Amino acid sequence: MGICLTGRENLFLFGPPGTAKSAIVHELSNLLHGNTFEYLLTRFTEPNELFGPFDIRKLREGELITNTTGMLPEANLIFLDELLNANSAILNSLLMVLNEKVFRRGSETKSLPVLMTVGASNHLPEDEALQALFDRFLIRVHCDYVDPALLNNVLESGWSLEKKSMIDAPKISIEEITELQKMITSINLNDIRPKYIELIQKLRNAGVKVSDRRAVKLQRLISASALLCKREKAIISDMWILRYIWDTEEQREIIAGIVNAMLKDNEDSEAHPRAFINT
Repeated sequence: MGICLTGRENLFLFGPPGTAKSAIVHELSNLLHGNTFEYLLTRFTEPNELFGPFDIRKLREGELITNTTGMLPEANLIFLDELLNANSAILNSLLMVLNEKVFRRGSETKSLPVLMTVGASNHLPEDEALQALFDRFLIRVHCDYVDPALLNNVLESGWSLEKKSMIDAPKISIEEITELQKMITSINLNDIRPKYIELIQKLRNAGVKVSDRRAVKLQRLISASALLCKREKAIISDMWILRYIWDTEEQREIIAGIVNAMLKDNEDSEAHPRAFINT
């Protein structure tokens, strides 16, 4: 989640109910000193529920202006639960929010201050319209129930969270996140680019669709990995993030195997903490 926030890319959480998908977003929201918009989508969700109603006063004057106060267009962090319940009435607007970070309604166009959008669902897309929505999420993370042997740890951690007061929680300003996002392009990728190209080709040869656009955008997350490790250069292990570009459940193991094979001979003390944790 920190990688996507730093890289200003969208994150999709996939898994059954009760696997803390919402909880982890709420924890991040509590740390950010900004506006969060959260909504549970249904097949009947209307545009007004996400973007706000038309301004009645402006409507009387013949102008179609949306009152976005407290709604999605003003949020720094957006969380759309049950994302794949989205219907045709909101689909086009959501696609523009996710891809261009712009809200457009009639003649009204507004650039959005969103730092990251997180979508969650307990199922994967089954039709082309929803596949287009899913494609706007560069990274996909599978959330599952923990191993029974680790249940005690989960109970202890959960109880600690229940007792924790968020009053004294550290706050990260929106300005700090924005500065981090600007620093992404300062990371030197030259040393890893040949290996990155090799990895992309191996994934494509295995039947994983990695478009040129997607390959370009993934460089932001490789850079984010290096930046969060306080490095000016990316190293091979920063490509760990490519484990999470699967489209189907069947691809998860295939992609992980290819990425891990690339990383295994490049263990480094400066690697990101998640580089060699295959989950």
